[in-house]
Amino acid sequence: MPFAAAVNRHADEHPHSPAFQIEGRVFTYGELQRLAGQLVAAFDELAGSTLHRSVLGNRSRLIALEAGNHPLFAAAFLAATSNGHCVALIDPHLPASTREAMRDRLSPDLVISANGAGLSLQAPASGEMRSLRETDGNERAPLAAGAGTEPFLIVFTSGTTGTPKAIIRDRGSWRRSLATSERFFGIDSETRTFAPGPLAHGLTLYALAETLVAGAEFIGTAHFDAARSLRLIEAGAVKRLVLVPTMLRRLCAAAGGNPCASVTQITVAGSKLTTGDRADAAIAFPAAAVIEYYGASELGFISVASQNDTASATAVGRAFPGVTLSIRNDTGDEVPAGETGTIFVDSTLVSDGYVGDADGAGFRRLGRLATVGDLGFLDEDGTLHLLGRAGGMVLSGGNNIYPQEVETTLTAHPGVHAAVVLGLDHPDLGSELVAVIEPEGSAFDREALGRHLAAHLPRYKHPRRLWLCRKMPMTRSGKVAAGLLRQWISDENDGLERID
Repeated sequence: MPFAAAVNRHADEHPHSPAFQIEGRVFTYGELQRLAGQLVAAFDELAGSTLHRSVLGNRSRLIALEAGNHPLFAAAFLAATSNGHCVALIDPHLPASTREAMRDRLSPDLVISANGAGLSLQAPASGEMRSLRETDGNERAPLAAGAGTEPFLIVFTSGTTGTPKAIIRDRGSWRRSLATSERFFGIDSETRTFAPGPLAHGLTLYALAETLVAGAEFIGTAHFDAARSLRLIEAGAVKRLVLVPTMLRRLCAAAGGNPCASVTQITVAGSKLTTGDRADAAIAFPAAAVIEYYGASELGFISVASQNDTASATAVGRAFPGVTLSIRNDTGDEVPAGETGTIFVDSTLVSDGYVGDADGAGFRRLGRLATVGDLGFLDEDGTLHLLGRAGGMVLSGGNNIYPQEVETTLTAHPGVHAAVVLGLDHPDLGSELVAVIEPEGSAFDREALGRHLAAHLPRYKHPRRLWLCRKMPMTRSGKVAAGLLRQWISDENDGLERID
């Protein structure tokens, strides 16, 4: 069902049911519909008579949403995706120069940003601005669902040059994806969901959309804090968590052996869970089934794994419903089971690609197939193994090494909480494989880690240098800030302790 149509239906049938909660403010479906309608009316007032100036031209009005995890985010997202509009999500915590470059690339018709408890709306072409607060008047426009072929959503993903790439998706692909995930994950009006990541990023945004389409309550937070998040989960009797592995680890640690019984499902993406992660989750959330999925903003869902599908350090499960996997070599030919190549998908969930010029890497098509350049292989039984992104491969001493495989092996060791593997320039080897490790607890047994690596990886895949980091620096999306760690190594930062 279209996003706007679903919210309209829930607002008509149960207007007082909670829809969106953040920072203690709960919006009902009726309030969400009212506020979104006010925003649509304001859009028409600000830019209704102005010719479209964005990269989309006359295809759609493009609205840049730069509000972050704001109490009015859900209303703004609903308004900016209804009535034929297309929304572009920009994380307000990115550097100002990066955000300016994003806006310059898109040239949006309207920009929405946070303004205290309210929002600021700006029409760049005219320079006109308007403020909207939750308590403003009742003048509003109806929320209408657009056609499936219309542009609907632009999100940004990292480029190999460091410049974010804009990915555009039409309404039809999201509608198909939401319908599939609702059935697969069993989401209904009782599936109260907590997703603590940035709403400008795909994982949390999608959790918001699928929760609202189902008529359930979505709970977010402006900033992730494990202890505070646990209190929210318990107070709200949350049934489902959607988050990245690092956040799950923090929640399990904060639980301290005190189980939370309300959670029945945990959906994880972004990187692979370890056996230890699953064991910790079973203690902290004993009633929860843990589901991991591998996907990409450009491709949508790719594979999905339960506990029984992740025995291997590189296994990421089997094809998501409706997705067909194919491993291809450099000439585009399919390779046999067990042989490494580029992962392609045949799926109706694939995006329309990038807006404007990209960096020559990432998304590309091969007939009906599409890829983002990830490398892996398929087992005879159809299990997909992910080895890493082609551009991230390290060539060391003539050997091709995929850092993700080494990271997965490191974090499978009980003494390692998190790990980042990097390739650094080396005058003899070309690149030298190094690792930064966040230990599990205060003590760290280097010899035990060496035995673990020897049992699971050939010698050339062992990091030649190791640093301990007592608390990894994190990005706002909950992932380890690998770029910052690389800089810390170069600067000999005190946050790292050289052990090898």
